[in-house]
Amino acid sequence: MNESMERRRWSGRGLSAVRRGASRGFTILEVLIVIAIIAALATVVVLNLRGSQEDADRGIATAKMESLKQGLELFYNKYKRYPTDEEGLAALWDKTVILEEEESAKWVKFVDQDKGEKDPWGTPWGYRQRSEHGDESTFDLWSYGPDRQDGTDDDVTSWKKDTMGAGPGGR
Repeated sequence: MNESMERRRWSGRGLSAVRRGASRGFTILEVLIVIAIIAALATVVVLNLRGSQEDADRGIATAKMESLKQGLELFYNKYKRYPTDEEGLAALWDKTVILEEEESAKWVKFVDQDKGEKDPWGTPWGYRQRSEHGDESTFDLWSYGPDRQDGTDDDVTSWKKDTMGAGPGGR
């Protein structure tokens, strides 16, 4: 074979292979399959992120509750009592709710208001001076959780939920 025939033979094959690949596009079926796969992956990601956000909010609620419990213990150490139901948790950050002058004179902030006033779901914390769930010499502290309903599984409480088997309402 001479050199020019050899070149034509190779260049022809290469050119036709390039032409075939360049002219071929995606079919509508292939595009739809790719879109379906992307949609399925996006759904999985969104569902996992939602679960992560719920776990994060619950963790924040637990941390805030621990902060409030520490504030309540500091209050107890200073005044030899927990805030009354009327004073509520506000006694930890607001001097004006303490009615007795002697106690008001030695008052200090135990918790920042923005950390103590509401749970991560925007609902005020529940507080009771005397616990109805075990030791009456301590307090009850609770959040109704993301569903804002009393006595459901997502409640965050200062007591073990199996004690008396109810939410803060004692049902």
